Amino acid sequence: MRGEELLAGAIFLGIYALIVTEKIHRTLAALLGASLVILLKLVDQREAFAFVDFNVIFLLAGMMIIANVMAKTGIFQWIAVEAVRRAEGQPYRLLLLTSVITAVVSAFLDNVTTVVLLTPITFFVAQRLGTSPVPFLISQVIASNIGGTATLIGDPPNIIIGSQMGKDFNDFLVNLTPVATAALVVYLALARWLFRDELRAATSALEPDDIARLVTEERKIVNVPLMRTSLAVMALTILGFLFSRALGLEGATIAMTGAVVLMIVAREDVHEIFNTVEWPTLFFFIGLFIIVGAVVKAGIISDLATTVLSWTGGRTDLAALAVLWMSGFISAIVDNIPYTVTMVPLIQQLGQSVDREPLIWALALGANLGGNATVIGASANVVVASMSEARGQPITFAQYLRYGVPATLATLVVATIDIWIRYLVLS
Repeated sequence: MRGEELLAGAIFLGIYALIVTEKIHRTLAALLGASLVILLKLVDQREAFAFVDFNVIFLLAGMMIIANVMAKTGIFQWIAVEAVRRAEGQPYRLLLLTSVITAVVSAFLDNVTTVVLLTPITFFVAQRLGTSPVPFLISQVIASNIGGTATLIGDPPNIIIGSQMGKDFNDFLVNLTPVATAALVVYLALARWLFRDELRAATSALEPDDIARLVTEERKIVNVPLMRTSLAVMALTILGFLFSRALGLEGATIAMTGAVVLMIVAREDVHEIFNTVEWPTLFFFIGLFIIVGAVVKAGIISDLATTVLSWTGGRTDLAALAVLWMSGFISAIVDNIPYTVTMVPLIQQLGQSVDREPLIWALALGANLGGNATVIGASANVVVASMSEARGQPITFAQYLRYGVPATLATLVVATIDIWIRYLVLS
């Protein structure tokens, strides 16, 4: 192993240890790592900035602004109270309802956008239930990553795979939507056991009279004109996401345009709205992109992937399962976007000697589902953790692992069965 690989690996592991142990704030740890890889000449500053996916950064910022303006209308409270009413105040029903809503929306919107919009609802519901929002938040994160797996536009890895592998929306619909649906069902059944203690603590928190009073007092829109304006802008923004490829625009452009238009039309105070943006989250992503970029440049991920794939001996079945589980493991500790970028050329090369189809879908499933294992495994996880911390409800790395790892293993087993039957038995 070359000196650059050893140094990049040591910095990555050291920063990862700081994030896991929470010795310092995760944003400071990521920025420290980014500074080190530049100072030690693993990458120069121009390369470091090129590694940052500003499409993700500005997409997040734009959707945070839109969500925060919408929050002022009372619409999130209205949805929250309606969810409580339909769940009849039962915590597990409420967890099911919020998770299903999150998964479905995440299939058609970027899952980061989805959790940014739905997290305020979860906080409001938990407050009214008199219980911790953490289990509901973690469940929504897991559901968002599962739902995002189902379609071409649901998750960034899918967009990368679809573009470079020549797969369109219908390809993802046929190959990934069924297994993502099955994975969601399995997870929701598992969730009753995973969150059993938290759900038991919240049981009977609301009686029927409490629910009726809650509906009467809280299910109201406080600013109807602003709600109409923000919903219209949101609808146009969603349409922009759906037709972004036809329009030749990136998600960041669409999100920021929506945010700017909404602030102008609604005459919102710029300083007030910008103060609501989760800047620590954005800078965490910037630092992490630079660190992972240095690791990718050093060749560590490529070497690891090449070694594992060489073990398959040219067998499609072993190659597909190796890609699935390797992707699941690595995506738990490395952002799945640069990992997917690294893996696509290897899949293309391997596809010259074995059937490429199962490898493509194994990569998509592993990269997306593996991101559920840790709090830094996917963008949605980090965003929700940061939003929760800002509201005084921190989600620690160890706390998230308790739920994320079992959910990831269960859904990867579902994916394994699907790949085995669909591509290796029936083909």
